[in-house]
Amino acid sequence: MDKQALSAIAARFGTPCFVFDEEALAQRMREIRQIVGDSVQLCYSIKANPFLLPAMRELTQLLEVCSPGELTICEDLHVTPDAILFSGVNKTAADIAHAMDAGVTRFTAESPLHIELLNDAAVARGRVYPVLLRLTAGSQFGMDERDLTDAIAHRDRYPGLRFEGIHYFAGTQRKKLSEQRAELTMLGELFDRLKTDYGFTAEKLEYGPGLYFPYFTHEDASDTLAPLRELAPDLAAMAQRVELTVEMGRFFVSACGTYLTTVVDTKVNRGYAYAIADGGIHHVNYLGGNMGMRLPHIQHIPGPLHRDEAPRDYVLCGSLCTTADVLVRKLPQCALARGDVLAFENIGAYAVTEGPALFLSRDLPRIVLHNAAGDRLVRDTIHASSINQSNT
Repeated sequence: MDKQALSAIAARFGTPCFVFDEEALAQRMREIRQIVGDSVQLCYSIKANPFLLPAMRELTQLLEVCSPGELTICEDLHVTPDAILFSGVNKTAADIAHAMDAGVTRFTAESPLHIELLNDAAVARGRVYPVLLRLTAGSQFGMDERDLTDAIAHRDRYPGLRFEGIHYFAGTQRKKLSEQRAELTMLGELFDRLKTDYGFTAEKLEYGPGLYFPYFTHEDASDTLAPLRELAPDLAAMAQRVELTVEMGRFFVSACGTYLTTVVDTKVNRGYAYAIADGGIHHVNYLGGNMGMRLPHIQHIPGPLHRDEAPRDYVLCGSLCTTADVLVRKLPQCALARGDVLAFENIGAYAVTEGPALFLSRDLPRIVLHNAAGDRLVRDTIHASSINQSNT
């Protein structure tokens, strides 16, 4: 979005606020679809940004939910239950029962306990549910290959389940495509062993490649779809042997988001120029690590009090009473004034939900959706003070 459009949104809705561009998102998803072709299905992991769920349910085949709360969001938005993959490491018997009774038919199992709970719930309903067994990549997610193969070897013990295949995700923001290629090779070899050793044919693979998105100015952002374009032949080869679904969140939606915050004060302390914004690290999170030491893409929108002064480097800080609240350690050669708006780009994923939003009881910002019909407020300010206090 250009400065004029962002300035109008800041003036109309105030700051801080998040703006998510549904038109830009749809264009990116069209380009992604062209890259992977029709042989690969797409799954959106809604934890990346639940506010984009209404748009993404029209742009992907599946939606991954990882908690009862995310399922409730889908229910409130009348998402077709067959489009939901219920995942997550903490599935209770009550969570599974709720999901099944809501019409969800697709589940992952991340442990032997999950298999037992899913089977018990399925048998109690007199149904057979398709399940993907999640293979661990060496973390708390998924199950060891030993447990996975044991479940397949004794699949007759679970009359309520039909094991369809494997779910695999190793991590996010991975630059080396050699890692993803090695994973696809490993999974292919696993499918062969399952067929040879257990007579089991994996029909489906839900795969999260964790492709890298460049957030900072020192990175090459000339083609943010390049990693997918390079990996596409490997995905196509896997799609020849199983029904392949590529699951992503950050890579899909990062580019469609902007965060607007206003400079509320400037000062010089011990020779360093500081600018204080009405937002902070409780809203801005690129999950890039050491964010304050890196420079994200930021548009500077001069405000009504702006004067043309000699530019200088600024330490850009937020409104939290902690020295950790540094948005940018060195914002180079700016002439900032109170009332200027700063637009942080590529913030469509995670920041809206992942920051320490309740710290200091600062208000949760407004959420604005932009599309061809205009700008629409989809969440008003939420007063954290109403959350951070006892009811008695």
